[in-house]
Amino acid sequence: MERKPLRKGSVKEVYDLGRVLEFRFTDRISVFDKVIPTLIPHKGETLCREGVHWFNRAKEMGIPTHFEEFLPPNGMRVKKVDVIQPQDIRPMSKNYLIPLEVICRWYAAGSIFDRLVAGKVRAEELGFSKGHRVEYGEPLPDPFIEVSTKLERVDRLLDRGEALKLAGLSPEKYDAICETVLKIDEDIKREVEPRGLIHVDGKKEFAFDEDRQIMVIDVFGTADEDRFWDRAKYQEGEFVDLSKEHVRQHYRRIGYKDRLYGARDGGEAEPDIPPLPEEVVATTSEIYIRLFEMITGEKFKSSG
Repeated sequence: MERKPLRKGSVKEVYDLGRVLEFRFTDRISVFDKVIPTLIPHKGETLCREGVHWFNRAKEMGIPTHFEEFLPPNGMRVKKVDVIQPQDIRPMSKNYLIPLEVICRWYAAGSIFDRLVAGKVRAEELGFSKGHRVEYGEPLPDPFIEVSTKLERVDRLLDRGEALKLAGLSPEKYDAICETVLKIDEDIKREVEPRGLIHVDGKKEFAFDEDRQIMVIDVFGTADEDRFWDRAKYQEGEFVDLSKEHVRQHYRRIGYKDRLYGARDGGEAEPDIPPLPEEVVATTSEIYIRLFEMITGEKFKSSG
């Protein structure tokens, strides 16, 4: 079977095998939109196996996905769907990527909290009573689902009407997508909380299959796709993002983040991101392994 490179992302490589695609999850790591010139041992394998774990859970729940086969240690085969630009989508188009990212938020964190502070989102839009002052890390009264564009150069948020029009969705199909997101997230919560994690938020992607049935694509519920907090630390008032936070803190400590953002703000050339010291690499690898065990409930033993 011919294996054509399709695209090389900062973390994941995609190969075209004809009817299917092959995903390869690498040990590369990126922060602040910069790929670090250092590999994190076992990172790609843990992310891939987390994705496989949730695809298997979805299958048990009767949720269609594009997943076909795990390729140990860090690969998987998935059904290929067409990528159609929104203007070319027709009412009965089939087997295509729905050009939306669906984000479900359970806590006031990340960009939704930034928008609250900036006054771009009101507390009552998130289910709070009018005038309620939302604290960072506060649980939302109800899960908050929003969608953004997928194929544009810069993602932008869409309201329901814009999403329906852009993606060629009926209101019923849109509601079915939201119901699937909630069903998956409720399963993630049930799984990870007893193992010491809080599932804060995450994104999902979808496609229509050959019968125009909705299926979940890409991966979800991984340490890089979703935000997980340490549950014990949360109960002590700390909000510890377990995946990349150790690496981000390193670059903050050495002043690189300030230099990078200063250059961006000033329209200057961005400084190259330096490699990670050995001790940071070792600790980060341990964090990804620990997260794999907390997310999946499995003891990590490399399948490579």
